[in-house]
Amino acid sequence: MDVMKWVTQSQASRLLHNKFVVVLGDSIQRSVYKDLVLLLQKDAYLSQSQLRNKGEMSFEQDALVEGGQLETMHNGTGYREVRQYRSDHHLLRFYFITRIYSCYMESILADLENSLKPDVLILNSCLWDVSRYSRNWAPDYRENLQKLFSHLKRVLHPECLVLWNMTMPLGKRIVGGFLVPEIQDLASMLRHDVIEANFFSATLADAYGLDVLDLHFHFRFLLQHRVRDGVHWNALAHRRISSLLLEHAAQAWGVELHQPGQSTDPGETAGQQLTITVLDTPRLTSLKDPGSQSGSRGVKRHVRAPPSSSSQQTHGPTRHSGYKPHPYRGWSPWQQSSFMHGNNRYAGPIQFFQQNPAPLLFSYAGPWNPYPPAAGLPPARPAPQISSCFPRNRAEDGYVMRRQRQARTPISPYARRKARPGHRS
Repeated sequence: MDVMKWVTQSQASRLLHNKFVVVLGDSIQRSVYKDLVLLLQKDAYLSQSQLRNKGEMSFEQDALVEGGQLETMHNGTGYREVRQYRSDHHLLRFYFITRIYSCYMESILADLENSLKPDVLILNSCLWDVSRYSRNWAPDYRENLQKLFSHLKRVLHPECLVLWNMTMPLGKRIVGGFLVPEIQDLASMLRHDVIEANFFSATLADAYGLDVLDLHFHFRFLLQHRVRDGVHWNALAHRRISSLLLEHAAQAWGVELHQPGQSTDPGETAGQQLTITVLDTPRLTSLKDPGSQSGSRGVKRHVRAPPSSSSQQTHGPTRHSGYKPHPYRGWSPWQQSSFMHGNNRYAGPIQFFQQNPAPLLFSYAGPWNPYPPAAGLPPARPAPQISSCFPRNRAEDGYVMRRQRQARTPISPYARRKARPGHRS
C-alpha cells in the first residue's frame, strides 16, 4: 500500500465540490461513507471505535436521519440506517440495505427520483443476499440485479456516475452481525459464493453501462489489513478504497487529481534535490484515535533523484538501435489487471504465441526434440534402447526376486521344522 497515491483532504474537497454523493450498501459501505466524510474535513484516519460503531446519533458532524438508535437496534434483515453529512459545498448520504432490490430499495429510488438527484452513486450488496434469504441464492440475486440496474437507468440523471463496488475478499473463518446461528454452516463457503456473485454483478453492471470498481482484485494481496472477524477492514484499507473511488471519479470527469508538479520524474530532475511531502500515517499495529495524533501535518524529506534514463550509458553492453525487450521480461501473472479492465497483461504473451507459432511436426526428430532439424536447434539426442532397461529373461528374474523375498521374510521355528525332510504333520 505504500506505492498508492493517497488522496488528501484538499484534493477530495475540490473534487467533490458542490457534488451530491449517495452510498448504498452494508456495514463495509457504511465505513466507506464514514471515511469519505472524515476525508472531506481533515487528513485523519478512522479509529477502531468509529469503524465498529453503527447507528450512532452523530459522526463527525453528520446526522442520523432514520433508523439506528432512533429505533430498536438489531441484526435482522429489517435493520435500517440513513445518515447524511452536509456542509456549505458537500452533501453525502448513506442508506443501509440488506438486499440489492426490495420494497425498501424501491422507496429509496423513489426518494432519489422526486428529490435532489445524486451526482455520484456508490453501491454494493452481496453478503446479506447470498446468506440470509435463500441457500439457492444465485437465481434471485441475478434477477434482482437486473431489476435494480434497469430501474437506475430510469431514475437517475444520464450524467450521474454510478460505481458498483465488488465485494472484498472474505476470510476462511468469519463472524459478524449478519451471520446468525441458523446459517453458521454456510460460513466456510461464503468466500467462494462471493467470487461467484462478484462475477454475476460485474458482468451485469458492465452490460448496463455502469462503472465497476474491482475491490476484490485490489485487496487480494492486502489481506493483512482485514480485521479478525474475516469480513471488515481497518482504517488504512478504507483510506485506500476512498482513494480508488476518488481517482476513478476524477478520471471519469477528466480531472487531474494529482498535480503534475507533485510527481517525481527522474528524467527532468536528474541530480537535483527533490522535496517530497509525505503524510504521516498511523502504525498498523495501533490505530489510535486520530484526534490524539499529530499525524496530519506534512513532513519534508530531501531525496536525491536517480540519474536520468536519457543520460549516456557508461556501463553494460551497448544496445543496438533495433533493441526490443523480450515479451516475457517484466511480466507476472500476479500483476495482471482485473478482468473488467481494458488493458489486460495476458494479451502480451498471447499475441507473442500467435505471432511466433511453434513449427509444425512434419518430420519427427526423436523423443527429446519435437522440432524438426530445419528449426536450427541442436541435434536430437538418441532415443533410449528398451532392451537395456528391462531384463530379457523375465521368468528367471521373477524367480530370483521371489527367492530374495523369501530370504528376507522371518520364519518361525515351527515352520522351519515342518519344512525339514521326513517331517510328520
